[in-house]
Amino acid sequence: MKERILSLTWLALWILCGAVQGFQAEASKGAVSSHSDQNGRATQESHESPETISRWQQEAKDNGSQAVIAVQEALSILRSLQPPRSSRLDKSSGLIGSTAYYAKEAFYFLFMTTPPQDDYLNPTAEKKTLSKPLAEAVNLLEGAAKETNPDAIFLLAEMNFFGNYSHPKNYKEAFRRYQELASLNGNNSAQSMVGFMYATGIGGSVERNPAKSLMYHTFAALGGNTRSQMTIAYRHHTGISTPRNCNEAAFWYKQVADKAIAFSRSGPPGGQVIQRDGYRIADEQGGVYGEGASVISSGIYANKAGPSSDSHASFDDVLEYLDLMSRKGDLKATFSLGRLHYEGSRTMKRNLRTARAYFRIVARKYWARDGSLLTEDNNIGKVAAKAAGYLGRMSLRGEGIEQSFEKALVWFKRGLINGDALCQYELGLMYLYGLGVRKDPVTAAEYFKEAANQDFASAQTNLGQLFLDQGDISTATRYFDLAARNGHIEAFYHLAEISNNGIGRERSCGVATTYYKLVAEKAEPVHSSFPEANSAYDNGDKETALVIYMMAAEQGYEFAQANVAYLLDEHKSIFSFDSLMPWKKSTSSLFKNTVLALIYWTRSAKQSNIDSMVKMGDYYLGGYGVEADMEKAATCYQTAADTHQSAQALWNLGWIHENGIGVEQDFHLAKRFYDQALETSSEAYLPVKLSLIKLRLRSFWNTITNGNVNSIHEEPGQFPFFFVLCLKKVTYFPRNTEPQKSWSFSEWVANFLEDPHPYYHSAEGDDADFMDPQYADNPLTDEYYGGDDIPDDSILESLIIVALAGTLAFLVYYRQQRQNQHRRNEGQRAQPPPQQQPQAAQGQPQMPGQQADGGFFPPPGDPNYANWVAGGVGH
Repeated sequence: MKERILSLTWLALWILCGAVQGFQAEASKGAVSSHSDQNGRATQESHESPETISRWQQEAKDNGSQAVIAVQEALSILRSLQPPRSSRLDKSSGLIGSTAYYAKEAFYFLFMTTPPQDDYLNPTAEKKTLSKPLAEAVNLLEGAAKETNPDAIFLLAEMNFFGNYSHPKNYKEAFRRYQELASLNGNNSAQSMVGFMYATGIGGSVERNPAKSLMYHTFAALGGNTRSQMTIAYRHHTGISTPRNCNEAAFWYKQVADKAIAFSRSGPPGGQVIQRDGYRIADEQGGVYGEGASVISSGIYANKAGPSSDSHASFDDVLEYLDLMSRKGDLKATFSLGRLHYEGSRTMKRNLRTARAYFRIVARKYWARDGSLLTEDNNIGKVAAKAAGYLGRMSLRGEGIEQSFEKALVWFKRGLINGDALCQYELGLMYLYGLGVRKDPVTAAEYFKEAANQDFASAQTNLGQLFLDQGDISTATRYFDLAARNGHIEAFYHLAEISNNGIGRERSCGVATTYYKLVAEKAEPVHSSFPEANSAYDNGDKETALVIYMMAAEQGYEFAQANVAYLLDEHKSIFSFDSLMPWKKSTSSLFKNTVLALIYWTRSAKQSNIDSMVKMGDYYLGGYGVEADMEKAATCYQTAADTHQSAQALWNLGWIHENGIGVEQDFHLAKRFYDQALETSSEAYLPVKLSLIKLRLRSFWNTITNGNVNSIHEEPGQFPFFFVLCLKKVTYFPRNTEPQKSWSFSEWVANFLEDPHPYYHSAEGDDADFMDPQYADNPLTDEYYGGDDIPDDSILESLIIVALAGTLAFLVYYRQQRQNQHRRNEGQRAQPPPQQQPQAAQGQPQMPGQQADGGFFPPPGDPNYANWVAGGVGH
């Protein structure tokens, strides 16, 4: 029994050791180090790269330098170090997968986490002790750096800046090393990093100096550094630390756009698949102000679907639903699964083998192996044609399968029967470049045109290029415009080239710069590292995410600017419970920089981010990172409110007008902004109603005490609100506090009856000062300013209005009866007098006052007729 227990124990230990070694091997395989190549692009190079080792060995052999040998030894030591845990386990679908995921996460949280480390930016914090192998490698690199070895200097700078090989971060030391290397041989990567650190002053490494930052970025850009080219292009475009210069901005953006197009056209036929990885991290939480208060989650962008709608479902739920429908035989769901796995997304990596399997399932439902049809159902044929297009594309490009032009041609011809746009486009490419078929641009143009007629952006772009080569600028531009609507990168590039060179039109520097900027920012893999930033943020490493987002923000990415500002924002909520949570890590001093947060809120707002504009107002209002300026805060709120998309901005305007902060105190105008906030977003119902209750009370008190503030009042021609309260004369006070004419109740009724449009007042009063001419044609604004100030919660007012309406209806009815009677009398006058009937004369005696025709009323010809009509009977 003991031997069995001992054997089981050794077996368990052996399995545990094997699992640990497997984890270490997997982690070592994924170990990466952030370096910058000569183009300034962040690259992820494995420490096991044989090219790197051979380069160092060859250099050491040729030069015999002790510094190079020391660097080589340091690298061999660093490669043996176990990297920190860089990623969490992916969450799998299903009950078992979800259970395993959360169990592993709980294990990591309970047993693998450590207490918060001392802030390395704090001068009083203790320095972290390096491990013996790491300390030995650092000593070797420092010895080589003393001999001015550029590789050693660069490695030390990267280790101190990014924390590579578990080295503690030290931004001041990193700045010193980067500056040393930039001065040594003009390394453009080092110059770019020095410019970045001067621009941000990250970690207190150096005092912010925008002028020096621009100088270093300019030198790096001239050396071909892509990041610096993007940075100075953005600065010339927006006028940061330099006057705005459209020509300079267009020139530098073109340098990056040329690289982006070269990258897009490289690779398999059809070019690279460029996937966008950048996004606003605040949008995942409903926006900067949270769900329902931010523009992204309120108003026209609010999710108004019911609880049973699938619009509330997550991406995993959608995949699970599609998988269920696919198993039930729904071919559209099967094709959708294949397309999702083929294209991939930010949250799901591409899986070409899985995509191909789904596409083949759809194709086999319509075609046999010999290509014969299995069914005549057109609905199945259309879905199968789309699947054939993707199967042919994968064979043409060699994605998940060996490249084969013959198989691609077979699939494209099958899909062509049902008019699939992708098959038409890919066949056009094959004939354009002679891929497995004869080279025939005319046939290619015909296929491109058929696909372009179905609004296929890539076909529109290629067709535009063919027309451009033939000199037909107008037709080419038309196709480029159509493709640009779908965000095609090459369409933007051609439009930029046409505008910049003035081909077929007058040169427009502004249009060219805008298009070049779009092209440059679409090619994220060329100069940015958003996947690394997103992964770091998802894993809780917000500091690494902040640094990478900050680099992209300096290059002009709006969403990166919003991300940096959001991470640096210390005023997300009035009440914070972080101090009550023992498991909550302390915030690094790197995130305590309100000045930098305001800078990036401002830059994001200039690129039409409405929530960032409102945040700017909050910072100026509270004096965060800048001296409090109420007028600037009001200007920010007004600018954001002019878009009619931010209920938060409109509510803020109402609040500052209610309290007279930065503007003249005006209760009437405050009510209008509160009402407009509710019109913009129904999610603002509760805060608006509560604010209106308080505002009504303040306005009422101001009125009865004859205060100097413009109270809430009704315009002439509207029933007075305070009539309900006091049933006496009401005096109206406009914004200049000069009283207008007082109306009694009888005067109000008389004006109500005389005014043909009682609920629309003249623009000579309060609205003439407030309403901007740009709102004159806005039907929503006109309707709002027309009658929203009439209280709808007064029973007495409702009864009076109903009584007035009934009176008007009676008067109209009475007048119609008189008109009908008058027409009847006129008809009787036109007819001859009727003959007397003998029965009346013979059989019945005539009564006193009775007429000859037997009636008692005077006929129309009688002189007493007029007195009778006027009511003079008996006179």
